[in-house]
Amino acid sequence: MKPASIAHPIIAGIVGSLTGFASSFALLVAGLRAVGASEAEAASGLLVLCVFQGVLAIALSLRYRMPLSFAWSTPGAALLVAAHKTTGDFHAAVGAFLLCGILLLATGLWPWLARTMTRIPRPIASAMLAGILFPICLAPVQAAVQLPLLALPPILVWLVLTRLAPRWAVAAAVVVTAVVVIVSGPHISAPHLLPTLRFVVPAFDPLVLVGLGIPLYVVTMAGQNVPGFAVLRTFGYEHPPARAMLTSAGVATTVGSVFGAYALNLSAITAAMMAGPDAHPDRDRRWIATVTSGIAYLLIGLGAGAATALVSASPPILIEAVAGLALLGALIGAVTAALEDPAHRVVAIATFLVVASGIQLLNIGSAFWGLVVGGIVMVVLTIGRRRESAGASTG
Repeated sequence: MKPASIAHPIIAGIVGSLTGFASSFALLVAGLRAVGASEAEAASGLLVLCVFQGVLAIALSLRYRMPLSFAWSTPGAALLVAAHKTTGDFHAAVGAFLLCGILLLATGLWPWLARTMTRIPRPIASAMLAGILFPICLAPVQAAVQLPLLALPPILVWLVLTRLAPRWAVAAAVVVTAVVVIVSGPHISAPHLLPTLRFVVPAFDPLVLVGLGIPLYVVTMAGQNVPGFAVLRTFGYEHPPARAMLTSAGVATTVGSVFGAYALNLSAITAAMMAGPDAHPDRDRRWIATVTSGIAYLLIGLGAGAATALVSASPPILIEAVAGLALLGALIGAVTAALEDPAHRVVAIATFLVVASGIQLLNIGSAFWGLVVGGIVMVVLTIGRRRESAGASTG
């Protein structure tokens, strides 16, 4: 293989890992802190996720010679931010992470469960995701009003680069935010910059399992794994090793949950950077990109403590603002998918409103109730249409 041909996938892998990390690590840390993690526990979760997704990308890409990449669940991190009303006990949250991992593992082991998950009506799944993302995507507006001197620089950088270099817009906004936070004066002690690993004993609170664990599994499947497979098929990989990928992600999530790793899944957005022709014209060579990305994530994980310390030293609304910028594309995609079918727009809007409201009922969060309400509305409206159709055909 020519050196030039090797360089392309290597560069794509490095860019993919840096973009994936920079665009969402702040949201991840904010989500873990929202459900009760200490700074050290959040750093542990970030470290373990980086290591596991790196190991899985390297091992499976080498085994199958396909560009198979993994990531933490960005929609899941958004759900954690919204779940601060569900629990502030990190032990209970870890129990929900463990449940999510077991469900992901079961999805890989039993094809019928995978088929069931892919049959969740798209308007409901997409509207639930949109409802989770919506409050976070409001944060840039709120931050610009509350902290204009801190929030406006990253927002302006993001806007300019969205026009000139979209791939780097979010990463640049994160860098500018880091500079703004450091210049503004918070002191970050040296011990917090080192990699850290914390074991957390899980607690199994039924309400947290239902209100956080199940929605975390649903948004991870619908928002990450299903699109991840779609990306691979789009670029010509018609038969990816679905069972191996899902079971590996499930095992990694299950094992990593007790260290704060809330959900590991297939990569979607950054996968397109490494599975497409930009990585290499030859599909059989693109696996080099994901192996490189995996190696890069192992190295990036060493900075998990520093990244967590930076987020912890920042005003929460500023971190949510940067996360909101990163999630605007995902929000647009979710809203578009939810409203695509005119026949189910009422279902989608009902689901969206319940989830976005942030209501707490029986101490169970709005994401779960959005699924319930969306399902009820769809059943009622579908039954009505079927009866009308049956009456018209009889007449």
